Amino acid sequence: MSEEKKKEDPVKLHKDGNTLYELGKYEEAKENFLQASELYRKVNNFFDSTSMLYKAGECVYMLKDYETAVEYFLKSADLSFKKGFDRFGVSALGYARDCYKALENKEKVKEMEKKIKEVKEKLEESF
Repeated sequence: MSEEKKKEDPVKLHKDGNTLYELGKYEEAKENFLQASELYRKVNNFFDSTSMLYKAGECVYMLKDYETAVEYFLKSADLSFKKGFDRFGVSALGYARDCYKALENKEKVKEMEKKIKEVKEKLEESF
């Protein structure tokens, strides 16, 4: 597979990103996940796109870059909620809350907890 082809295959980028993550190569894994997210989004595969944003967030969380991690988790949550993947969105918000805890931003922690509670209540009402 040519190098150009690899850069256009979200599934390959996704798998390679997982391997890099397992090897502790978080920066490289993040790049793969972000690229895969964009490619998935271009073909309207929104679930995998949100998943890749989430995985990119996990990578930078492991690198202790909590501000960037929050950004990826919130993007993942936002897209998840827009596309009806509410449970996945709640998970992303939970990780964002953990980032805010690491940043010692109590106000944002409370904000995330409130939003998580609201979404969970909405989910329970739909059953």
